[in-house]
Amino acid sequence: MTVLLATLLLANAVFNVLVWPTFLRRVARDPRARDTAGRPTRFLKVHVVLIGIALLLAAASAVAGIVALVQS
Repeated sequence: MTVLLATLLLANAVFNVLVWPTFLRRVARDPRARDTAGRPTRFLKVHVVLIGIALLLAAASAVAGIVALVQS
């Protein structure tokens, strides 16, 4: 069971690392991301924070998955 859960954590980490940066590029190109002066809007700032948190959780999942695999 531990190996299964470790594998799930690692799959979660890989998924997040592959998906969220692509989404961030799409958000950054969105017209709502910058105002007329070129400054970042709330839309962009909120998405950057959310994606940052998702990537931080991905890193934590990767570490937990690796630790679980090593200990099993």
